[in-house]
Amino acid sequence: MTHALLSRRHVLLSALAAAALAGCQAQKPSFTGIDITGADYATGFDLTDQFGQRRTLGDFKGKAVVIFFGFTQCPDVCPTSLSELAQAKQLLGPDGDRLQVLFVSIDPERDTPEVMKEYMANFDPSFLALYTSVDGLPALAKSFKIYYKKVDGPTPTSYTMDHSAGAYVYDPQGRVRLYHRYSNGQAAQALANDIKLLLAS
Repeated sequence: MTHALLSRRHVLLSALAAAALAGCQAQKPSFTGIDITGADYATGFDLTDQFGQRRTLGDFKGKAVVIFFGFTQCPDVCPTSLSELAQAKQLLGPDGDRLQVLFVSIDPERDTPEVMKEYMANFDPSFLALYTSVDGLPALAKSFKIYYKKVDGPTPTSYTMDHSAGAYVYDPQGRVRLYHRYSNGQAAQALANDIKLLLAS
């Protein structure tokens, strides 16, 4: 075989290899949320739900998990986000049964189990509310890189809470994979699409 033919063959093989590689890369899941795969934070928890049951991330193996931090007296961000998550679950169809939404309270002084039971019933019966003690909250927030701050109101019990507005998304193996920013009720479809990709992986 001549040198020219060998060169042409080499170019052809290189082009085919590049095309094959491009094809593989095109099949890689394209997430809408921020990919934080391998993060060394938001890796787990040990909390109590609104029914008094101890919960860890391991309880939900085989499901995609979405964790959102907020408080029940939140006027807008929290109810909007939970409504959006309920809508995302509906958009998943049968796969919705493989989604677990967890709402973690940053206001354990007012968010009692009874309050959280009533609050979560407004969104989806499968959603769980989790809480820790007032003393345990700072360490929990630090482990998830969550910001929160108590803002005093006119009376001791009428305070509000500033807090991070986003959700962590975990794959069925319990690994944190994505962070979805708050989008004012516009991201149900994007969440559903990302969750579907994680369930299929």
